[in-house]
Amino acid sequence: MQRIKEQPQVQNFIDGSFERNGHTPMDVISPLDGSIISSLPLSTYDDVDKAVQVAHKAYPEWSGKTLKERVQIFFKYRTLLEEHMEELTNLVQLENGKTYGEAKAEVEKSMELCEFAVSMPQIVVNEIQEVSKGVECRIERKPLGVVACITPFNFPNMVPHWTMPNALVLGNTMVMKPSELVPLSTMRMAELLQEAGLPKGVFNIVNGGKEVVEAICDHPKIEAVSFVGSTKVAKIVYKRATASLKRCVALGGAKNHLLVLPDANPEMTASNVVASMSGCAGQRCMAASVMVGVDKVQHIIDRMVEETKKIVPGENLGSVISAAAKERIEGYITEAENNGAKVLVDGRNATVPGKEGGFYVGPTILDYVTTDMSVAREEIFGPVISIIRAKNLDEAIDIENGSNYGNAAAVFTQSGGLAKQVMERASAGMIGVNIGVPVPREPFSFGGWNESKFGVGDITGRSSIEFWTQNKKTTTKWNPEAQINWMS
Repeated sequence: MQRIKEQPQVQNFIDGSFERNGHTPMDVISPLDGSIISSLPLSTYDDVDKAVQVAHKAYPEWSGKTLKERVQIFFKYRTLLEEHMEELTNLVQLENGKTYGEAKAEVEKSMELCEFAVSMPQIVVNEIQEVSKGVECRIERKPLGVVACITPFNFPNMVPHWTMPNALVLGNTMVMKPSELVPLSTMRMAELLQEAGLPKGVFNIVNGGKEVVEAICDHPKIEAVSFVGSTKVAKIVYKRATASLKRCVALGGAKNHLLVLPDANPEMTASNVVASMSGCAGQRCMAASVMVGVDKVQHIIDRMVEETKKIVPGENLGSVISAAAKERIEGYITEAENNGAKVLVDGRNATVPGKEGGFYVGPTILDYVTTDMSVAREEIFGPVISIIRAKNLDEAIDIENGSNYGNAAAVFTQSGGLAKQVMERASAGMIGVNIGVPVPREPFSFGGWNESKFGVGDITGRSSIEFWTQNKKTTTKWNPEAQINWMS
C-alpha cells in the first residue's frame, strides 16, 4: 500500500522527548481511504517500565506544587487546543474516519473537559472542623502517584481528556497507552502539553498492543488504571489490574435501547433516533443500537426510513475504523436478514467515489428483530439499528433490562408519567428523555451500569476526583490548657 498524507512516525513520549526504538513497526491506516499514514512501534514491558520510572521521578515535584499552580498550565493548554482546533480536527478525521463536524465536536468536548479540570480549586476544598474543645480534624485530598490510562480508537482526542486533565491537575503523573489504530492525536497532545509548560516526565506515552496493556496492569509502581474499550477486554483489564492491587475503572461496551412510544413527536423522534444510530458511524458507546417500538409506531418508523436516506457515506457519514470492522458489521446485518429480520435500509457494500479503499458502511435499519438474534444482544459498533416490537411499556422495559449491558437508555414520549417510569426502572447508568445520546455534560459524570462498567465511581466529573485521589486525615491539638475530654 502506498503511504499518502504523510504523518510523523509514531514514537513513544518519555521524559519530555519523543524517542525512536527498534521495535517491530505496524502500519497506521486511515480508514477514510485505506492509505498508510504512519507506522507505530510495538513497545514492550521495558518501555512501560522506563516511562513509569520517569513518571515516578517526576511525581514529588509535580505533586508538591499547589493545585492552583498545576491548574495554570491547563488554562494555557485549553487555549492551545482552541488555537489548534483546525489541525486537531483534521488529525482526528484522518486517523479515525469521522466527518469534519464530528471531529471538531470531539475537540470542543476536550476543551470542556479541560474547563472542568481548571475549576478544581473551587471544587476540591479541604474539610476542617473543631471536633472537640481545642481539637481539630481535617481531610485533605492527596494524589495517588503514577497512574495509567488505556484509551480506545473511537474518540482519539476526547477520551484521553476524560482522564488526563483531572488526574494531572490533582497531582498525579501519568503513562498513557493510546489505541494502536489512532496514535497521532495523542502525540500532538503531548506536544501541546509541553508547550503549555507541563514539566518533563509528568505525562508519558507508550505505544503498542496487548503487551503494553499487560505491562501497565502488572507494573508495581502504577497505582491506578483507567480503561475504555470493549467489555471483553475491560473485564480482563479490571481483573488483572485489581489482582495487582491497583485501583481500576474499566468502561466496556453497550447495547443502548431507545424506547419509542406512540405519542412521541414523530419528527423529533425520527431525527434523534437516526442521528444517535449513525453519528460517528455508530462507533460510540452511547449510540442507539436497539429501538423498542411500543404498540403503534409505524408512522415513526416510516419517517426514520426517510431520515436515514438523507445520510450519505463520505458526506455526512464517516467511515468505520477498519476493513475487519466493516466485514464484521455487514456480517451482523446478513445474519439478521437470514434469521428473519426485515432490512428497511441496507448499508452493506457502501463505497465512496474517489475513496474506494475506505471502510464505509451505510446506515442500516432492521425491523422485526427478535430478542434472541445477535443484533439484538451484541454490540455491533456500526451505523445499524434493530427494531424490536413491544405490546406495551412494561414489555419494552423488560426488553431493555434483559440486556447484559447498561450504559444508556432513552424514551421518546410526550407523557411525563411514562417517561418517569422509564427513568426509574431502566437498568442503565445514563438515561435520556427525548434525547438519543444522553451524555452528561460537565460536571456531571460519565459511566454506565452492569457490563458496561467495572469498578467504583465514574471516569469523568466530580466522581473522578474520588478515583484519582486519596484522603489524608489529620487530628491536631496545640493548647494544653484546654479542658480534659475524650480526645485528650
